[in-house]
Amino acid sequence: MSDNKLRIGTRGSPLALTQANMVRDLLTAAYPDAPAPEIVTIRTTGDAVTDRPLAELGGKGLFTKEIDRAQLDGAIDIAVHSAKDMETWLVEGITIGAALEREDPRDALIGAASIASIPEGGRVGTASLRRRAQLLALRPDLETVLFRGNVETRLRKIKDGEADATLLAYAGLRRLGLGDAADAVLDEDEMLPAAGQGIIAITSRTDDARAMDALRAISHPAAVLCLRAERAMLDALDGTCHTPIAGLARLDGDEMLLTGLAAWPDGRGLVRLAHAGPANNPESLGRAVGAELRTRMGPDFFAALGD
Repeated sequence: MSDNKLRIGTRGSPLALTQANMVRDLLTAAYPDAPAPEIVTIRTTGDAVTDRPLAELGGKGLFTKEIDRAQLDGAIDIAVHSAKDMETWLVEGITIGAALEREDPRDALIGAASIASIPEGGRVGTASLRRRAQLLALRPDLETVLFRGNVETRLRKIKDGEADATLLAYAGLRRLGLGDAADAVLDEDEMLPAAGQGIIAITSRTDDARAMDALRAISHPAAVLCLRAERAMLDALDGTCHTPIAGLARLDGDEMLLTGLAAWPDGRGLVRLAHAGPANNPESLGRAVGAELRTRMGPDFFAALGD
């Protein structure tokens, strides 16, 4: 890495800053003779507007468009994202340059010891169609209410009685030192996580060879392979925040198992399937899972959800 200081773009939430500091520390350790990278906080539309679902506001891009613009304008060199919050299709000129080792990808349940123990007719706070669909497939009696905001805000809402329970990525809780806030960590068979959940992805400009070279030193090969498979599945499904989709890849030596799920928002017609394939061709596996899910859900599913 050159003597020029790398500028790291991030959202300003406590979790986002924690993750940006993780990346900075890894880069500092990898390049001890280079200037310590600088963290640049960028306020996004998604952080500013929290009273409506993302699908109504324009999708996950609300968390990235200001950061993407800063990156393309040269105000920052790299950007740190929770991979699950990234759009399926990145802005032209930006690419994923690295992924950190995956943290536990499962969802944590707050406010109840299990989904089964949530009171009958109970209220569950979530803004995720993926979580809503899987919850309602298991417990159609439950009511889901909109919960947005950072991790601390959602935990406070449960404490204040705004809902009986909520779901959060366990990885985020652990990174914030709040793992004990989880009343249960849900098995993947019960609540399949979002594609990319538990992975920190770092983007750079596609023409920035210096940043790309620097990121290679901190990238985790297994996380990259799994992320490539899961994002290829989303691509085959035209997956957006309008579509309840989940996906998780696991490596076993030279083999990869990718589990995918799609459902109507109310939990009807939930389809879950898994394919295995060689780990060195993750996009092919992702496209195969996505294509089969697309076929089994049928054209009405994507037409109704705004494909």
